[in-house]
Amino acid sequence: MSGIMLNMVARTLVAPVPVIGSAFGGGFFAGQISTAGNGIADYNLVIGPAASADTLKIWKNANSDTVGADSDFDGAANTANIVADGNSTVYPAAHFCNDLVIGGFSDWYMPSKNELEICYFNLKPTTTSNNTSRGTNANAVPARASNYTAGTPAQTSATDFQSTGAEDFALDYYWTSTQSAASKAWLQTFNDGGQDPDTPKNNTFHVRAIRKVAV
Repeated sequence: MSGIMLNMVARTLVAPVPVIGSAFGGGFFAGQISTAGNGIADYNLVIGPAASADTLKIWKNANSDTVGADSDFDGAANTANIVADGNSTVYPAAHFCNDLVIGGFSDWYMPSKNELEICYFNLKPTTTSNNTSRGTNANAVPARASNYTAGTPAQTSATDFQSTGAEDFALDYYWTSTQSAASKAWLQTFNDGGQDPDTPKNNTFHVRAIRKVAV
């Protein structure tokens, strides 16, 4: 076999990474995640369209424990466990995400803490200085072992996701599916990147559904 043929056989074809904010998988490409936390991407994250995948909901109608909603990186597993634990009256935010069908896809879910942080890092709406007490994320690609600086991340270059754009995140807190304590869950703000573990579940905040596509 010629050297050229051997080269072709040995070569692994790798799909190109989509442009941040571009149409992808029923929504928009928001970045990649490494579930192993080793910097190697195994999933592309897809953020749902603002018009159909973003709303205001409570996390839970009682400030009590939810078994199996503790993953920092696997929102799909968190959401499945939340949905299995109670109906949409008990868990409005998770059921909203789980019940969506957008672009022919029905595998939308409530993002985990580290998944939603990736969305902030790549799709930050404003030029506001970042909260420099947050930003580490072992599941980001590439992994981030240090906190934000005032200017990093910068405002996204994806025009539709910039503030007042058609797909931008509200300058407010968004629920994640990651429980922080029996009565509380993590929030991610898209104003300055802050994350809050101390909010009781029966408060109303934004939630925006995502899905993931294997790399």
